[in-house]
Amino acid sequence: MSNQYYDPKDLADFPKITDYATETGDKFFEYYGKATAAGALSEREKSLIALAVSTVRHCPYCIDAYTNKCLSLGVTGDEMMEAIHVGATMAAGDILAHATQMRKIVKKKEM
Repeated sequence: MSNQYYDPKDLADFPKITDYATETGDKFFEYYGKATAAGALSEREKSLIALAVSTVRHCPYCIDAYTNKCLSLGVTGDEMMEAIHVGATMAAGDILAHATQMRKIVKKKEM
C-alpha cells in the first residue's frame, strides 16, 4: 500500500474517467483536446499556462503531466518557475482583492 494519497501511477488512469459517464467524459476530452491544442497560442504557451494553473490548483497529477509536457517541448526549469510565479501572484492578488469586502465592513463600522 502506498504511503501517500496521490500515487503518480494513477495519472495513467485518467483516460478512464469515461468509465461511468462515457458521453460526458468523451465530451470533456473533446473540449480538453481543443482547448490545449495550438491555436492563437502555441502548444508550448498553453502548456506553461496549464502548469501554472495546475500548481495554483494543487493538482499533483496535472503538475506531473504538464512538467513533463513542458520538458518535452523544450521549456526550461527557469521558464516553468517563472510561469508558476505568475500563477502564485495571480492567486495572491485574487485573495487581496477580496480584502475589499473586509475593508468596506470595517469602514462602515468605524462611521
